[in-house]
Amino acid sequence: MEFILRPWSIHDLDSLVKFANNFEIAKNLTDQFPHPYTVEKGKSFIEHASSATPASILAIEVNGAAAGGIGLHAQADIYRKNAELGYWLAQPYWGQGIITRAIAQMVEYGFKHFDIQRIFARPFGANIGSQRALEKAGFVLEARFEKTLFKNGEYLDELVYATRRPADVP
Repeated sequence: MEFILRPWSIHDLDSLVKFANNFEIAKNLTDQFPHPYTVEKGKSFIEHASSATPASILAIEVNGAAAGGIGLHAQADIYRKNAELGYWLAQPYWGQGIITRAIAQMVEYGFKHFDIQRIFARPFGANIGSQRALEKAGFVLEARFEKTLFKNGEYLDELVYATRRPADVP
C-alpha cells in the first residue's frame, strides 16, 4: 500500500483523532499518547508538530488521510548526536509493510537534515510487530531492560534498537 510522509496540518485534525483514539495503539506508546485521544490533544499535538523547521515530526498519509505519525526527537547534552524515533500507524493499515518503509524513509530524512550519528527507538517488549519493523528497517537490538516500564497497571520490558549514520552519508 502506498503512503507519503509529510508535515502535519490543522486539516489533519479529524483523521488524527479518528485513528489515534484507539487503545490498541495507545497501549504500546508512552502516556504522552493518551487514550481516549481528544480533539484538544490533537490540536495541541499538531501545533507542536508544526513548529519545527525542518519538520521533525511527520504525518503518515494513506489514502489521502493522516493515518499515523513518525518523528525524530532530538536529545540534549552529551546525547545531542542522538535522536529518538517514535511512530504509530492506524490499526487498519497494520501488517502491510507501511511502518517499516516509513521508518526507513525517516532514518534517511533524519541523517540528511539533522546533525546526528545515531537514531534509536524503544519499543515495549511485548510489541513484536514494532520490533520486527525496526529490524526490517536495519535497526539492531542494543539492550533489553526487564520490567522497567509501568503501563496500564503492569510492568513491561523496554528494548532499545538503534541504527547509525552510514559512513557514506556526510
